[in-house]
Amino acid sequence: MTDILVRVVDAYVFRKTRDGLLFLILKRAESKIYEHLWQGVAGKIEPGESAPEAAKRELMEETGLAPKTMFVADHVSRFYEAHGDRINLVPVFGIEVDSDIVTLSDEHCEFKWVTLEEALEHLVWRGQKQSIQVVSEMVLSNDDRMRWSMVKT
Repeated sequence: MTDILVRVVDAYVFRKTRDGLLFLILKRAESKIYEHLWQGVAGKIEPGESAPEAAKRELMEETGLAPKTMFVADHVSRFYEAHGDRINLVPVFGIEVDSDIVTLSDEHCEFKWVTLEEALEHLVWRGQKQSIQVVSEMVLSNDDRMRWSMVKT
């Protein structure tokens, strides 16, 4: 029987600039599965850890950045993984940072700060594209969802 799991998180990191929102995208290292794939901050939830805790930890591990603000996006990504025969439901977070200085881990070989449109050109999976668009729309609309979905940083 196919399992449905929540075992990974996605986070889309952004900075507010005079020219609008800039998103951080990371290019996976050649030594990793899905080598050279562009993505946001992503990773596994460790035992005893909540999804928001995992997103904050992955942010620090993968970029050296700390969250200024963080919220739960109005979207859950999903994908089927043939290896393991499982469906993954992926909580998505928006994380605002106030620095553009990134320290990459060995998981990634490159990073870029890009506009939403540029991010959509680099991201390949539908779930990634939907997730970053929801994060952007929530930040720009600043509606009541933001008030209700903030995560303590």
